[in-house]
Amino acid sequence: MPDPTDTASPAKPPIEVEELHRLVLESLDDDQAVEVISIPLAGKSNIADHMVIASGRSTRQVASMAMKLADKVKERVGRTPRIEGLPAADWVLIDAEDVIVHLFRPEVRSFYNLERMWAFGDEAERPAQRAGA
Repeated sequence: MPDPTDTASPAKPPIEVEELHRLVLESLDDDQAVEVISIPLAGKSNIADHMVIASGRSTRQVASMAMKLADKVKERVGRTPRIEGLPAADWVLIDAEDVIVHLFRPEVRSFYNLERMWAFGDEAERPAQRAGA
């Protein structure tokens, strides 16, 4: 049994799904992501509770948003999320377990149209409003 008085390596308190979701949306807003939407996946899939889709204006912005988001998740959760697609940065997937994030260049996003695939025709999509928009 672990000693509660041992402070050598304090564990991070678990993060709630909604707090992680809010952290993702705030990070993308801070980095001026474009057309941020969040699709609730509860009841649709067991891969995650939320899917967030956003665009960057260039591969450089997409890569920067992905790295900053991964750093913030690591700092808050204590583990680095899995990242795919970072070298090309046309489409970057960040798997933060309960929240899956897709970051695209606009042309690539419109080609794959993930919003339509995951919304299943319902009105569950909730756009994240940018401050000042």
